[in-house]
Amino acid sequence: MIYKIFRTPEWDALQSDGSTTGAPVDVADGFVHFSTPEQAPETASRHFAGEDGLWLIACDPAALGPNLRWEASRGGADFPHLYAPLRLDQVAWAKPLPLVDGVHVFPDAAA
Repeated sequence: MIYKIFRTPEWDALQSDGSTTGAPVDVADGFVHFSTPEQAPETASRHFAGEDGLWLIACDPAALGPNLRWEASRGGADFPHLYAPLRLDQVAWAKPLPLVDGVHVFPDAAA
C-alpha cells in the first residue's frame, strides 16, 4: 500500500465528488503526492505538523495504473506520484490520523 494524507475537507470532497486532483500542493505540482509506509510519518511531521483532523488514505499501487510514477524527491528517495486524478474507487481504505501530544498516530495497518 501507498498513502496519501488528506485534511478532512479534502477527504470529504473526494467522497462527494468521486475524484480529486489532490490538495493545493498537489494541484500546484501537477501530481498527487503519495508516500510509502516508511515515508508517511516523516511526510506527516514535515507537511502537517500540529494539524489535527487528518485522514490516512491507502491505495494499492496496482489499482492506480500506469499514471503512477516513482520519482526521486526528499533526500533522493523515490516517492510515488500519481499523474491523474485520484478516484474514490481506487481507495482501499481511509482511517483517521489523530494528533496525540503533537505526534500523528498511524493506524496499525499502516505500520
